Amino acid sequence: MFLEQLSDLWNSITRNLTTFRFADAIDIIAVTILLYFVFKFIRNRRAGKLAAGIITLILLLAVGNLVNLRVMRYLFQNMFQVGIIAVIIVFQPELRAVLEKVGGGSLKGVRGIGDFKGTDGSREKLILSVTEAVVDLSKTKTGALIVFERSTKLEDLMLTGTVIDSAASEQLIKNIFFKNSPLHDGALIVRENRLYAAGCLLPLSSNPDITKELGTRHRAALGMSENSDALVLIISEETGIISIAADGIITRGYDKKTLSETLDAELDGGDKSTGIRSKLESLKGTRSLKAATAKKDSKSDKQS
Repeated sequence: MFLEQLSDLWNSITRNLTTFRFADAIDIIAVTILLYFVFKFIRNRRAGKLAAGIITLILLLAVGNLVNLRVMRYLFQNMFQVGIIAVIIVFQPELRAVLEKVGGGSLKGVRGIGDFKGTDGSREKLILSVTEAVVDLSKTKTGALIVFERSTKLEDLMLTGTVIDSAASEQLIKNIFFKNSPLHDGALIVRENRLYAAGCLLPLSSNPDITKELGTRHRAALGMSENSDALVLIISEETGIISIAADGIITRGYDKKTLSETLDAELDGGDKSTGIRSKLESLKGTRSLKAATAKKDSKSDKQS
């Protein structure tokens, strides 16, 4: 059965090749260019992982058809009957953004969809600059929110802020979060070891079990860590306490040494034994705050 299906597939390919026209070549090139732009657009957004999941389902359907897996084929065929509507709902923000670019920009703007022109910076310089800046901001009780992008791309959130695409700098970080700065209320997003966008708006956590004592800054950090694999650094504006959110969990009370060690472990290439997940055991609740079982902080931390 399998060999017969392969033979039929080969015969179909050879038959189509004999009737191949110049218009077919143009058709293939046009579709290839379209798919290339779609790939460039979604690769730097959170929808990239959703797209990968959809492609996986399509491949499973193809395998089911090829080897005649009737149950799998039945399930996926019924699933894809409503798949187009589901895709439109899931990718609504991305579809709107790409249509706005195509309709409102030039051909040059269309070519640049999803492009990232910055060059990689030094991870060691980034960690040093962030650590020094955060410790100084903590001493002056200056609130700050720094998001380190990892495998989940955050292009859609960067569009809510101002792109700066700068090498890591202690002075620049402190200037961004200076209380009179127009960007100090938003989040700074770090990409490829560079300070990429500032003043960005983050999604707030919708977990109903989070203590009411947590302010907007901490809720935004939790929401970001729940919706992506990003590492989020928070400085309380009321207490100056340094915290890190990852995977829906906040660990608190970092100093210069522990902050540097944790960033080194979490930002690709460091010793994972000093990372957040191992710290949760050693902290034993003294600096950790899980979203579902959060303990109340002091009331002075309410607006941080």
